[in-house]
Amino acid sequence: MTVSVEPTGGRAASARPAESGGQGATQELRPHAEDAFAAELAALAGQDDRPRPARWRLSPWAVATYLLGGTLPDGTVITPKYVGPRRIVEVAVTTLATDRALLLLGVPGTAKTWVSEHLAAAVSGDSTLLVQGTAGTPEEAIRYGWNYARLLAHGPSRDALVPSPVMRAMSEGMTARVEELTRIPADVQDTLITILSEKTLPIPELGEEVQAVRGFNLIATANDRDRGVNDLSSALRRRFNTVVLPLPESADAEVDIVARRVDQIGRSLDLPAAPDGIDEIRRVVTVFRELRDGVTTDGRTKVKSPSGTLSTAEAISVVTNGLALAAHFGDGVLRPGDVAAGILGAVVRDPAADAMVWQEYLEAVVRERDGWKDFYRACREVSA
Repeated sequence: MTVSVEPTGGRAASARPAESGGQGATQELRPHAEDAFAAELAALAGQDDRPRPARWRLSPWAVATYLLGGTLPDGTVITPKYVGPRRIVEVAVTTLATDRALLLLGVPGTAKTWVSEHLAAAVSGDSTLLVQGTAGTPEEAIRYGWNYARLLAHGPSRDALVPSPVMRAMSEGMTARVEELTRIPADVQDTLITILSEKTLPIPELGEEVQAVRGFNLIATANDRDRGVNDLSSALRRRFNTVVLPLPESADAEVDIVARRVDQIGRSLDLPAAPDGIDEIRRVVTVFRELRDGVTTDGRTKVKSPSGTLSTAEAISVVTNGLALAAHFGDGVLRPGDVAAGILGAVVRDPAADAMVWQEYLEAVVRERDGWKDFYRACREVSA
């Protein structure tokens, strides 16, 4: 017997105001993608005349346009959600239109969760069918659980069953998300094998099963730094099409990503725009890239790399914190002193080894660089 899960209607019934291209005027600190960019999604749906897979809100072309940005025939501007190779996005979107699940793999801070959320929002209109992977994630988070009061009172029944986000996505033909898949214990990971291969979820307690309807698929994310934590079994890995999200190819691309996200986050927090903030953003990105790559931008000086990842996400955090400092404790202009402490915190994770790496970089590179004297002094002050 096949059992269906009744749609809750929660996301479909949501009617929150949003502005095209960014965070809307809502009370939520961070609206879901389908709410924050509702106007853009609606504009794309209204002009999307291309074939759509079953239960998709947009065609694959429109989903890719939503992520990469563009201008529609009526002049509507779709802001980029992901800055990177177009082919990566096209492969990811195409995968979701097949019977294979999608695994987004990369170092920490390469926008895996961000891309996952926006893909689900564009495909299904709901990015909230989410399982957050941790070392303590139980099997019930992926399969189903029970309302124990009803279970004890009446025994196993349909009313006592509590569907997981994955089970709901299967029944409703939507996109489920599993974050940090390799953080989940291996035996719990493997509960996905039957779901992804047979497209069914057995419920032996009821003698029933949930069969996935057309439109169902799953997006998982994993950090390649987590290899060796809970590696995926070969059987499970075969069920995924793996797309590797790289670090930004160039400094200009990374500066653009950081500037866009800092602007979005700043507006959501009601922080004033920082005049000439792009100079400090470029400085933060330069420091991160040089320490990450182990060589200065001009290729003349080799430097040691710290233990941390120094990802684009961390650069966004450093600049956002600096913007808050400038707004609340400065004159509103983003200056070297506003980002110095954040950079120190991002670089020096190991107090012994990383502190030495940072001091050598300060003296050998920052101190000698034209136009960086104020930054050098600010970094020396917070490092003392």
